[in-house]
Amino acid sequence: MTEPIRVLLVDDQRLLREGLRTLLELEPDMQIVGEAENGQAALDAYEHLQPTVVLMDIRMPGMDGVEATRRLRARWQNARVIILTTFDDDEYVFEGLRAGALGYLLKDVSGAALAEAIRKVAAGGALVEPSIARKVLAEFARLAPPLRAADAGLPEPLSAREREILALLSQGLSNREIAARVSLAEGTVKNHITTILQKLGVDDRTQAALRARELGLPS
Repeated sequence: MTEPIRVLLVDDQRLLREGLRTLLELEPDMQIVGEAENGQAALDAYEHLQPTVVLMDIRMPGMDGVEATRRLRARWQNARVIILTTFDDDEYVFEGLRAGALGYLLKDVSGAALAEAIRKVAAGGALVEPSIARKVLAEFARLAPPLRAADAGLPEPLSAREREILALLSQGLSNREIAARVSLAEGTVKNHITTILQKLGVDDRTQAALRARELGLPS
C-alpha cells in the first residue's frame, strides 16, 4: 500500500487545528502526525516528525508562519508548506510567497479543495488559489513596481512563446487552462514551464510569477 501523506498542522487556534484534524482524518490517504501552536513549535515538530506537508498559519505569537516557512525551507530544502491565510487582513502573505511555500489557500477553502491541494503539494506540485494569485500579484505590482528592464539579468532570455505562457501562469491559470488559451498540448505547456523555471532560476510557479514581475515581464 502507498504510504499515507503525513500532515503537520500549525495554527495558534486550537479549535481550528481540531477542525482540520477532524476533516483531514476522513481522508484515507492522510495521517495527521502532529500539531504546533506557533512557528518555533513547528520547527521543533518538523525535526522529529518529518511530515510530508505542513499546513501553516501566518499570524501566530512568537515566530510567525512566514519566518517558520523560511527557516524550514532553509534547513530542509524539500519541506513542503501550504499557507492558510485570510488575505484581506494579512499583510505578511507577500513575504510568504518569497519564503518558499508551495501552496496558498484561503481559510474558507472547502474540505475537498484542501485535501486536493495537500495531495498536489505532497506530489511535488504547487497550488495557489486563483483568487489569491490575482490579488497578490496585483498588490505586488502596486507595492513593488519593476525597476529593471525586461529580461535584465537572465542568463538566457525567454522566447516569445515562453513569455506568453509565463503571463498566463502569472494569472493563476493551470497547465490545462494555459494549453487551451495557446492551442498547445498540455504536455507541451508543462515542458515550456519547466524551461521557464530553469531560465528564471526558481523552483515553482508562484516564485516564477514574482520573478517575472521583478524583471518587468508582462503578466
